[in-house]
Amino acid sequence: MIKTWAVALVLAVVWGDGVLHAQAVPDGARIEQLTGAKGAMDDKEGVFKVSLPRTDLKVEAVGVHLTPPMGLTCWAAFKRVDEHTVVMGDQVLTQEQVSAVMDIALESGLEVTALHNHFFWDSPRIMFMHVGGMGDEAKLATAIGKLFAKIKETSALGSRSGAAEIDPAKTSLDPSKIEGILGRKGRLDAGVFKVTIGRTTKMSGHEMGNAMGVNTWAAFAGSDERAVVDGDFAMYEDEVQDVLKALRRAGIEIVALHNHMIGETPRVVFLHFWGVGPTAKLAEGILAALKTQRL
Repeated sequence: MIKTWAVALVLAVVWGDGVLHAQAVPDGARIEQLTGAKGAMDDKEGVFKVSLPRTDLKVEAVGVHLTPPMGLTCWAAFKRVDEHTVVMGDQVLTQEQVSAVMDIALESGLEVTALHNHFFWDSPRIMFMHVGGMGDEAKLATAIGKLFAKIKETSALGSRSGAAEIDPAKTSLDPSKIEGILGRKGRLDAGVFKVTIGRTTKMSGHEMGNAMGVNTWAAFAGSDERAVVDGDFAMYEDEVQDVLKALRRAGIEIVALHNHMIGETPRVVFLHFWGVGPTAKLAEGILAALKTQRL
């Protein structure tokens, strides 16, 4: 008997206009081959979903041993929409894996749509990276396969924690160099030089801006030779992928991608970042990301 997911097309009765239409379904066998992961078809929704349980991880949270069924499973779901295929998924990553896997996603044409935690007090710390895309089914499945392969490849990456090398109390960097690169003024306070750039949106028809938290900011500490920058990018939805790519090309890590508000127009997405290196190089990376936005 031929399995449902092996059939390229199935007939579904759609009576919206009184006509019988053909409803395409994903090619499950091909998706399994390209992703290297087993999947299953949801006949009701016409979705084929592959999963990669993180059985390689040993995660505990306040004395609780977490297992794949408790949320430690990578997955990607495929659905045919008109002439295209849509993929959505969630990747379970240690902190050390995030940048490597994100780079593969962006290079492969997938969109990174969220990055956040799902647990408290977990050890090792686990992050969840949501991805999505629309287009050719084989290309999307190949991209997911590359993600799964990178996750397996980087499974053994160790922690990068260590003794503190940068202390704001000992900051010696030259703020004027950062201002010269960014073309914006900032403020030095308690050894931290911070630049803030306001954005605007509306909630219930009323403008919300910089003072209400709709802003991008970057905080620098350390020396000109070795500094840290951390902060937050406020982005409209269509700016997100270009900002991600610019920061990653500069070697700046993305540590969170999420919303801060509900119901705003236009929608604002916030990206938290972290980087260590020469001050000028870090500032140039921030500038490259800013240049992708409508500022």
